[in-house]
Amino acid sequence: MGETSQHGTDGTCRRDAQGTRRRLLDAAAELFAERGYERATVRDIAARAGANQALLFRYFGTKKALFGEVMARGGQEQLRTTPADRLFEVALRGMLAGGGGPGADRSLEVCLRSIGGSDEIADALRGLGEEYAEVLATLSASDDGGLRGDLALSWLLGIGLMRVVVGKEPLASADPDTVCTLTAGALRHLLEHLPADGTTG
Repeated sequence: MGETSQHGTDGTCRRDAQGTRRRLLDAAAELFAERGYERATVRDIAARAGANQALLFRYFGTKKALFGEVMARGGQEQLRTTPADRLFEVALRGMLAGGGGPGADRSLEVCLRSIGGSDEIADALRGLGEEYAEVLATLSASDDGGLRGDLALSWLLGIGLMRVVVGKEPLASADPDTVCTLTAGALRHLLEHLPADGTTG
C-alpha cells in the first residue's frame, strides 16, 4: 500500500503520511516487544502496518533509526511525563498489561527482548536503562541512592523478564494490581520517597 492519493490536497497528503508513519511506529513497537530487535524484520513491520517497505525506508531510513524512534517515543516520553515517584509502577504496569492497546508504551519489553543484539543497540538500551535508574535514584536521600536506583531498575526488569519473556507461573498470570501492591510495599524500604499509598490503582 502506498500513500493514499496524488489528487488530494497537500493537507490530506500530510495527514496520510503522518498516519502511515504512526502505524509503522506502532507496528515496530509491537514487533520489537514481541520478538526483539534482531528477529523483527522490516518486511513484517511494514506488513503489520499495512504499508510497504519503501515507505518505511522513506520515513525512517534504516531499521536501526526506526528502533531509535520507537525507544524515544516510548521510554523517553514515559520518563518525561511520569512523576519520579510513579515511574516504577507506571513502567511495571506497562509490562504487566501484556502490550496494552495501540500506542501503548512497550519500551521495557523491547529492552528485555533486544538485549544481546548489536553493540549499538545494546548501547541504546543501556542508555535508556541508566536514565530510568537515575530517576529512581532521586527517590532516595541515602548516600548510596545510585545503587538503590540500579537495584530498583533491576527488580523492575527482572519481574518483566520472568513474566513476559520466561512466562514463569504464577507470576505470568498474576493480577497486575496484586503484583503492584506487593512490590510497592517492599520497594518503599529501598526508595523511601515512594508515596505511602503504594499504587495509583
